[in-house]
Amino acid sequence: MTTTFTQETISVGGAKLNLLKGGSGEPLLLLHGAGGNPGWIKYVQALADHYTVYFPSHPGFGASERPEWLHTMPDLACFYTWLLEEQGLEGIRTIGFSMGGWLAAEMAVACRHAFSKMMLVDAVGIKPEKGEIADIFIITPAQVTQLLFHDPQQAPEYQQLYGRTLTAEEQAVAERNREMAVRLGWKPYMHNPRLPGLLARVRAPTCIVWGRQDKLAPAECGELYHQAIPGSKLVFINNCGHAPQVEKPQEFVRVALDFLR
Repeated sequence: MTTTFTQETISVGGAKLNLLKGGSGEPLLLLHGAGGNPGWIKYVQALADHYTVYFPSHPGFGASERPEWLHTMPDLACFYTWLLEEQGLEGIRTIGFSMGGWLAAEMAVACRHAFSKMMLVDAVGIKPEKGEIADIFIITPAQVTQLLFHDPQQAPEYQQLYGRTLTAEEQAVAERNREMAVRLGWKPYMHNPRLPGLLARVRAPTCIVWGRQDKLAPAECGELYHQAIPGSKLVFINNCGHAPQVEKPQEFVRVALDFLR
């Protein structure tokens, strides 16, 4: 795999944001989950073969600064609509993963012209009616990783991403990411009670993708997003957990490219 990307620093809302950017073609924004930006891994490069990929680390995650005013998920959505305006990217395609999917949904509700197409991948943000979103803040990071996959052996980058001991620097970043995720998603836990009602405003074509065996955000959440967003499409990836882009990257990329085109 040839990796072709740059690492840039951009300023938005009084904070410096770390941005990975690469590829060619129409722009595509990736919004990572609570674990932080995993870097330019296989699925990212596969998308960059077709699009110019923008993959920022959210404020307070990784090397990105958090402006003093940013405390909540709606604050983060406001920050990112500001970023799109500053970068001339309004109307971009986007893929949001887990907490990043929640973020994308909040942005689409707040600014109907933010996205031309939106994909939500195992997104939190809606509270299930029967099951529950696993509380990742009361268990260890190792336990979170166990819940993340249906079968780690089918994830080609599992060892690279999760199967080794972190360096001291990587551990510090992971702890910073966890702290920021708690800030954004603690109360109410990983959802916005107002969001299901507001999603009726969304007009961007939306594809909801879910690992059928997700142990973190149950498939019911995908069904609730599908019910709430007019005209949305729901796609399940079988024998897959919470991160299909990592566990089944080839199948995920096929689904993504089919929708994004």
